[in-house]
Amino acid sequence: MTRFGSKAETLANLEGIVKSARILPQVRLTVRQWTDDADGAFSSLLTESWLRDAVIVRSSASQEDQESESLAGRFTSVANVCGEEALRQAISDVISSFGEGPSDEDQVFIQPFLDDVAFSGVALTREPGGGGHYYVINYDDTDGKTDSVEAGQSRNLRTVYIDKASGTAVPENLHGVVELLRELEEIFDDAPLDVEYAGASDGTLYLLQVRRLNLRHTPVASRATQDRLLSEIADKVRNRAGPHPYLYGSKSIFGVMPDWNPAEIIGIRPRPLALSLYKELVTDSIWAYQRNNYGYKNLRSFPLLISLGGIPYIDVRVSFNSFLPRGIPDDLAERLADYYINRLIDEPNLHDKVEFEIIHSCLTLDTPDRLQTLKDAGFSQTDVDTLVDHLRPLTNRAIHGTTGLWRDDTAKISELSKRQQTVEQSSLDPVSKIYWLMEDCKRYGTLPFAGLARAGFMAMQMLHSLVNQGILSEQDRTAFLTHLHTVTTDLSRDLGALTKSDFLEKYGFLRPGTYDICSPRYDETPDTYFDWSQIDSGESEPKQFSLTLDQLNACDRLLADAGLEHTSLGFFEFIKSAIEGREYAKFVFTKSVSDALRIFADFSATLGFSRDDASYASISVIKELYESSTDPSAALRRSIEAGREHYDLNQQICLPQLIVDPSNVMAFEVAVSDPNFVTRKKATGEVWKYGLDEGAIDDKIVFLPNADPGFDWIFTRRILGFVTQYGGVNSHMAIRSNELGIPAVVGAGEQLYNRWSAAFKLEIDCNNQTVRILS
Repeated sequence: MTRFGSKAETLANLEGIVKSARILPQVRLTVRQWTDDADGAFSSLLTESWLRDAVIVRSSASQEDQESESLAGRFTSVANVCGEEALRQAISDVISSFGEGPSDEDQVFIQPFLDDVAFSGVALTREPGGGGHYYVINYDDTDGKTDSVEAGQSRNLRTVYIDKASGTAVPENLHGVVELLRELEEIFDDAPLDVEYAGASDGTLYLLQVRRLNLRHTPVASRATQDRLLSEIADKVRNRAGPHPYLYGSKSIFGVMPDWNPAEIIGIRPRPLALSLYKELVTDSIWAYQRNNYGYKNLRSFPLLISLGGIPYIDVRVSFNSFLPRGIPDDLAERLADYYINRLIDEPNLHDKVEFEIIHSCLTLDTPDRLQTLKDAGFSQTDVDTLVDHLRPLTNRAIHGTTGLWRDDTAKISELSKRQQTVEQSSLDPVSKIYWLMEDCKRYGTLPFAGLARAGFMAMQMLHSLVNQGILSEQDRTAFLTHLHTVTTDLSRDLGALTKSDFLEKYGFLRPGTYDICSPRYDETPDTYFDWSQIDSGESEPKQFSLTLDQLNACDRLLADAGLEHTSLGFFEFIKSAIEGREYAKFVFTKSVSDALRIFADFSATLGFSRDDASYASISVIKELYESSTDPSAALRRSIEAGREHYDLNQQICLPQLIVDPSNVMAFEVAVSDPNFVTRKKATGEVWKYGLDEGAIDDKIVFLPNADPGFDWIFTRRILGFVTQYGGVNSHMAIRSNELGIPAVVGAGEQLYNRWSAAFKLEIDCNNQTVRILS
């Protein structure tokens, strides 16, 4: 085993040993040598002929690359140094970066400067978050620099995950890098490694640095166990993706964002309780029942969400089948399903915008223009007419001014509020209360919410179509959204108008993680969420929106042409009511979820289990206890232990946001998402990241992991803007952003989110759809 030394010494130790890459020659000197006799030290360097050409001067301090921390990027490197005077200055600059009182043994080393770089990057021999047995390779093949990835300055960063057992799944352009990583693992006795490399245009691979990778977590599963888990996931994908006698479409794919957006609501790695609760209340059957009720195909026996390695995925074929109008001919349904799926495969950046960009699920005022994509894909005019003939009655049944389905769903939500109080005030035992809170939530909460969400999607599509048809300008659309009256409007007003206790009585059940028992409610840690000393109790003026007579007449004409049974005034009232109703329904049913979790936490505590323990249980344990005389402590313990074991094993599993083939389970490239920029405004400020940064968030750009309604508390602060990792153009936080006129980037995706949130200061320009790292 080769030993680690300083950065320079480790490279020197590897010379003559590494066969799969070249190591550039080096000369080095210590701080003591430079301090005692700079001229002498400098003269000794010049014996190397390559020093007459361009060089790079790098740090090799004693504090760097230690087992406890690497200090990667802490000290200065100076590239493309030419000439003796510039070289002297570069050495001084690097030593100065060591700070006051550097060690006499701190080193500076010099190597030839690579100016013919085809690609460069950083590769890890373990996944740093969970310690999984992966090669994680970051690279840039466009910048032409050797440090663009490490410095975080690359605009074209690509990230690839490769399971170590993978063979054929390794991308061809990375074969040399993987070969180098495998050789280094053997040399360093399988120690976790952080490797910098560069490839020249002539195909030569250069090893620039090797350091020990400091893992945040020790992996629970061995490499053999991880390989077994991944093989099981690949088999599941293969089995679910094939033809099914009761589904249209020849194959399926799986995504974390399309339809009910699990990544946005419960996160990529939810605890078992959150995952099972979301499945129970929404994705096992409720979703399909309501969609069928709104006139689409009957998918009631198909769960929408499947768990792959603990990561919640939507079965996209099931989802896309559920958007096919009931009664559409089988042949057309089959071709539409295949078209929708293949379109998403070709344009994976649309995974959080499928209803707006891919699927035709309702009529809008620009439907003829939108349907041109089907004609371009080979669908006939007869096909298009048939689809329209089936979408028209479906749309009218949902949005009709007096008989629309959304009105019945609004009434059911009101019933849920009454039933919540009934259960809360009853003398039922904790298990029974949780059981009936969930049962009522399904029937009177998530079921009608699923309908109101459908109406809300239609409303947003209608609004977009008004802009596309030139009836509204973008400014008109923004003005319409800002005049909506939603829960956020009330929350911000009530924060100043109500006493603290009354405010928490009304909103205290909200929590940033709606389905997460470990996420504190507002009324549990109110001072964490609200700054009570800076509340503005003044009433803000209600925002106004109006239409011209010409706009109303033009809308009436388009409604008649489309065969939609609405007047223009009624149509705008529907759009307003549907969007507001969706947000209100979410607020109401969230109370059932939150109260059930609170009672579950208290019940678990009486049996000796903490909230953290309870988060590993499955919600199915409540049904088991309600329906039997099973010992509660034993049942809960079994559920917790089973959930914890599976969760811990799955923590080191890494999968892509979109799985289109079983091979993606073994190796995949992290997709760069197409973020949703909300409003036309600009914000410039420091970054505040939820879950990491403490202190005030006022006058900051806030980073949130998802678009959960429980994050409404941020809108009571003076934030400049916000960014979410997950979330769609029609998500809760996008609605909030539009309503309040706060610039936002919703659904940045993993790669952009991680890059931007690591910055100190950002500029968000929503009008130009750009984000710039300022420092």
